[in-house]
Amino acid sequence: MTSKKGKKQEQKTRIPEKKKQGQSGDKFEGVENLLTRTERYIEENQKSLTFIVLAIIVVIFGYMGYRHLYVAPLEEEAVSQMYNAERYFEADSFRLALYGDGNNPGFLDIIANYGVTKSANLANYYAGISYLHLGEYEDAIHYLSRFHSRDEFLSAIAVGAMGDAYLELEEYEQAASLYEKAARRRDNNFTSPIYFLKAGLAYEELGQYRKALEMFETILNDYPDTQEGAEARKYIGRVQTRIN
Repeated sequence: MTSKKGKKQEQKTRIPEKKKQGQSGDKFEGVENLLTRTERYIEENQKSLTFIVLAIIVVIFGYMGYRHLYVAPLEEEAVSQMYNAERYFEADSFRLALYGDGNNPGFLDIIANYGVTKSANLANYYAGISYLHLGEYEDAIHYLSRFHSRDEFLSAIAVGAMGDAYLELEEYEQAASLYEKAARRRDNNFTSPIYFLKAGLAYEELGQYRKALEMFETILNDYPDTQEGAEARKYIGRVQTRIN
């Protein structure tokens, strides 16, 4: 015979099972209700949803058509049209490179006529450097600031060139900031020590001698085998004297 105590324990163990079954049933019922509401929403808003799906498809295929049928041929044409401007640039004929020679377009024409292309973006860089050489510094800053590149080396040169333009305009704080930015953008033994040196000289011009010292010491410590590294001790000594 089962004792009263045993029966009570058996009942206790059975109660949680019923509760568990009830909880599972509630969960399944909740899921079914959610599915029913979703189906009802789709039925009630079928037209709207169809228009949304069609709109997405139109946007995707429209973008693909735009890239392949419009931009790609335009890019090809821009590359061809910019060839002579690049040759003038390489020959230091910067005005011809900018404005063209009457028969062939210059960089400004490429920017105006092929704005959506990669060639037009590159033309901003060429135009900025051309204006820098011509001493038209505000125009140089304008076009260089419009140039964007994933190539860290080329983008560092563009930022450094903007620093050169600001330096010529005697806006030393802006120049120093851009030089430092260019130096840190692409760590290498070619551009980095050059721009750290320029940053140091600009900070020195501002009277920010400790900041200048930081730039020169960075050259000495990180790029000792470069030409700038060999000169760094001289600049460090000069700035330390001014600090003291």
